[in-house]
Amino acid sequence: MITVYLSHGLESGPGALKVQALKGVAERLDNVDTVVMDYRQQPDPRDRLEHLRQTLAERGDDPARCVMAGSSLGGWVSAMLGAEHAVLGCFLLAPALGIAAYPETSPVLKARACHLVHGWQDDVVAPGPVIDYAREQRLSLRLLDDDHRLHASLSIILDDFERFLHHCQALASCE
Repeated sequence: MITVYLSHGLESGPGALKVQALKGVAERLDNVDTVVMDYRQQPDPRDRLEHLRQTLAERGDDPARCVMAGSSLGGWVSAMLGAEHAVLGCFLLAPALGIAAYPETSPVLKARACHLVHGWQDDVVAPGPVIDYAREQRLSLRLLDDDHRLHASLSIILDDFERFLHHCQALASCE
């Protein structure tokens, strides 16, 4: 069994289109549990990260059997947890990386698998720092002709996510 933690962005919520679509993909797979985080009462990135840490601890999930998936600020939170723990995977959509106002701009991931998706037209999180981040850590990166929300590319993202989860399941079964 692996657990997928889904983290939404700053101005979003647990019912957001991408979060629910990713949840649907994960729920179709065998031996996958999903946890949809709710950060709506926590606008500060550090508070969101602490909430994710607490949820992981309270559930007793082994980080090595968890996939962190998030969009925008949720991608930052997922990456930060993936830098603290050797999680099974990180799936990051338009992650809020390289933003000077955040406590950490380039966390070094310990994840066994990682995939980033970003839009060339993203005017919230510039693609340049995310490209640099992926290059420096040799992470899988898909760049799409889309904006920050990535809604026009949802079908591509969902296909990527399903393949990513299958890959994570294979990694977990090798333990």
